[in-house]
Amino acid sequence: MDYQQLKEEIIIYSKEIGIDKIGFTTASTFDEMKNRLIRQQELNYQSGFEESDIEKRINPELIFTQPRSIIAIALAYPSKMKNAPQSKKGERRGIFARASWGTDYHVMLREKLQLLESFIKSRIPEAETKSMVDTGELVDRAVAERAGIGWSGKNCSIITPEYGSYVYLGEMITNLPFEPDQPIEDRCGSCNKCIEVCPTGALVAGGQLNAQRCIAFLTQTKGFLPDEFRAKIGNRIYGCDTCQTVCPENKGKDFHLHPEMEPDPELAKPLLKPLLKMSNREFKEKFGKMSGSWRGKKPIQRNAILALAHYNDDTALQDLIEVMKEDPRPVIRGTAAWAIGKIGGEGVQDELKQALQTEQDPDVLKEINKGLLLQEIESEC
Repeated sequence: MDYQQLKEEIIIYSKEIGIDKIGFTTASTFDEMKNRLIRQQELNYQSGFEESDIEKRINPELIFTQPRSIIAIALAYPSKMKNAPQSKKGERRGIFARASWGTDYHVMLREKLQLLESFIKSRIPEAETKSMVDTGELVDRAVAERAGIGWSGKNCSIITPEYGSYVYLGEMITNLPFEPDQPIEDRCGSCNKCIEVCPTGALVAGGQLNAQRCIAFLTQTKGFLPDEFRAKIGNRIYGCDTCQTVCPENKGKDFHLHPEMEPDPELAKPLLKPLLKMSNREFKEKFGKMSGSWRGKKPIQRNAILALAHYNDDTALQDLIEVMKEDPRPVIRGTAAWAIGKIGGEGVQDELKQALQTEQDPDVLKEINKGLLLQEIESEC
């Protein structure tokens, strides 16, 4: 078999099915990643969402029989929203990160990879493949970097010369010996803008992220958000784009190549108050096709409450008081109590004191007391 010719055919076909960038690399171990991953674990910098077995993350032979090469793909997504609705008093809005605009990228990438698999097997029926998107064992970024898709930026994103870092990544392990492509030279240089502006200091150094402090991670957690991050989350209800938007390599990069990626402005920048009492069914019907819905409505609702507090939206007080009194989930009740104290206003102290008499959950009681303390501080000022 002429594998060079097949590689060229795959590249041509990838463009026909809407893959924006494709690269090939060997299936050798990602030795350069091992020490970095070990260090991440030692420092407790990992998110907990990734594969815990480091050996599986760096060695394709542990997850695939006789791997010979890996194909990496990238799809470019938009960075600007057309007809974005404005957030205004009484109608405050949250924001989903760009990577969650449009249809869930896992679905789109898997469809492209399945088409590639079928194409390869139509040429070589005995070919074996295994595709992964985001939740696989391998580190997508490491595969993409070695396959020449882009370089690994200081913001821990793959940055492509063509599309900046606004790309989704996926990969396919194969038992076919394709010629590897050359990696791209790092162009970050002395620039440290992403590190300097990270809202929580999660980027501790170029290419090193403390996921436990990253807003993108924090917005996906389901418990109480630690106090130190509540003022920094802003109106983000899923994800964070700060380290991408300040990157000089992303300046002017905005590609609208895939209709499925186009954001519905009312979903990507939703009104906050309607989120507070949304049922599971309503949430799934409205947001279920977005990747940002994968953790369910609870984190989104908690973040919406924090966003209302960020805006000091007193028009939301009655809604928040009802949530504090009636919601069955302690995290949501408690976060609402804190937000009520943060926003303040006439009758707020009475509402919090009344809740203090009826609430039984110890964590919620702590949040009510925090809300009362915020009111005391405000009255003293």
